[in-house]
Amino acid sequence: METLHSTIMQSPVGPLFLAASESGLVALEFDARLPGQQTIRPNPRDLRSESGRRENKHIQFAEFPRVMQPYVQELEEYFGGARRRFSFPLDLRGTDFQLACWRALLEIPYGETRTYAEIARAVGKPQAFRAVGMANNRNPVAIVVPCHRVIASNRTLCGYGGGLDVKRKLLELEGAQTGG
Repeated sequence: METLHSTIMQSPVGPLFLAASESGLVALEFDARLPGQQTIRPNPRDLRSESGRRENKHIQFAEFPRVMQPYVQELEEYFGGARRRFSFPLDLRGTDFQLACWRALLEIPYGETRTYAEIARAVGKPQAFRAVGMANNRNPVAIVVPCHRVIASNRTLCGYGGGLDVKRKLLELEGAQTGG
């Protein structure tokens, strides 16, 4: 059984759950999730009909605020407008396609946006914009792997695990221009 260090931090977009392995950040999840949204952890407050769909029986969490402090500090700097890039390591876990999409998201500069179609082209699958959307939906490290920077082809906001209000707040924090 793998033990992940974890903590919950308060942020301007609500409580955030963070979990890290010895290799890096594994998860950054919004405490309040939308119905059907993926999670690495069981959550008794999660009222989804498919609860436990992604619960991992091989992971346990141990609250270690001191170990998690470097992650929390950089996120606080981000929310305070003092950080544009995160320097801590990531331990991303997904399919090859998901990993390719998440790496493409990491290339989107602070304050800029890309469309799902642009990400699909960036990963060499120009017709896979819907699959890119699903990879974004499965992104385990919100904010740091910036799926909030992906918008619809008509430049409007669409789909975000934290909700569109949170997506809008993050893009406004970064000074990104969108059509909606």
